[in-house]
Amino acid sequence: MAEVQESFISHLIELRNRLMWALGTVLVVFVCLVPWAGDVYDLLAQPMIATLPPGTKMIATGVITPFMVPLKVTLLAAFLLALPAILYQAWAFIAPGLYAHEKKFALPLIVASTVLFLLGVAFCYFFVFNTVFKFIAQFAPASITPAPDIEQYLNFVMTMFLAFGVTFEVPVVVVVLVRFGIVSLEKLRDFRPYAIVGAFVIAAVVTPPDVTSQFMLAVPMCLLYELGLFIARFVGKREAPMPGEGDYQAPTDAEMERELDKADGKS
Repeated sequence: MAEVQESFISHLIELRNRLMWALGTVLVVFVCLVPWAGDVYDLLAQPMIATLPPGTKMIATGVITPFMVPLKVTLLAAFLLALPAILYQAWAFIAPGLYAHEKKFALPLIVASTVLFLLGVAFCYFFVFNTVFKFIAQFAPASITPAPDIEQYLNFVMTMFLAFGVTFEVPVVVVVLVRFGIVSLEKLRDFRPYAIVGAFVIAAVVTPPDVTSQFMLAVPMCLLYELGLFIARFVGKREAPMPGEGDYQAPTDAEMERELDKADGKS
């Protein structure tokens, strides 16, 4: 019982250390970007500014909003830039409980997860925002002048970035489920109709109440699910190695010498 409790505490300590390293990385990147916080926000607001009437700017209704919102945007940018380090810390925490052949997934998994998440954010920023904002601007009455609040815009952007970033992780999730034998490829294929329905339900919940943005999230999610199924065909499930196989390590000279000494003592 004492050994189990000691092992649990050691895992908690390691988890704390991994979290501290991840948060420290984000903090370092954030501090480096703070001097350009205003430029970072201007870059984020560009898709909205491009759809507003000429000469129109966004507004800030709070007293400290012009100060806090650019810092929040900079923190978001720091998180995205530090994402590889964060994912590495997460993998380093769970890797000791895996077989040697499973640990070989570390680098491909980290790279694929990072690239897909950033692709989802980029797809949202360069394609979805332009399309959605233009679509909304077409329905604005001629008698009003749109002036979005910068804090509400930030909340909208963060929600959309998270939704599309997580959505683009679908192929990684599918491959991991099949590779580790959690769910078979056949069951995931049979689950396809439910996945399509679930994609549209999720899109309806996390996106604005317009059909355009919902389709732009649901359709890529379905296509990425199919991509995951396609890639999973080539990885398949790998069986755990038999005792003495795969993870076997030859004894060192010192260990062999100790064993010989024991054998001489018994004789």
